[in-house]
Amino acid sequence: MATTTRGRNQDRARVAAGQDHEVAYEAKKEGVSKAKVKQTVKEAGNSRAKVEDKLKK
Repeated sequence: MATTTRGRNQDRARVAAGQDHEVAYEAKKEGVSKAKVKQTVKEAGNSRAKVEDKLKK
C-alpha cells in the first residue's frame, strides 16, 4: 500500500467523499456529476467497487 507525505496509508479501494479530487476523479471516470458520486457514496458506502457498480446502473 502506498503512503502519503504525512506517512498515512492510502486505500484505493475506498472513495473519500470529503476529498474533492477523489470525487472529481470518480465523476469523470463514470461520466456523472460530483453530486451524483457523493449521493452514491452516502447510499452504497465508500467501497469503490460498490460505488462504481451503482453508478453504472
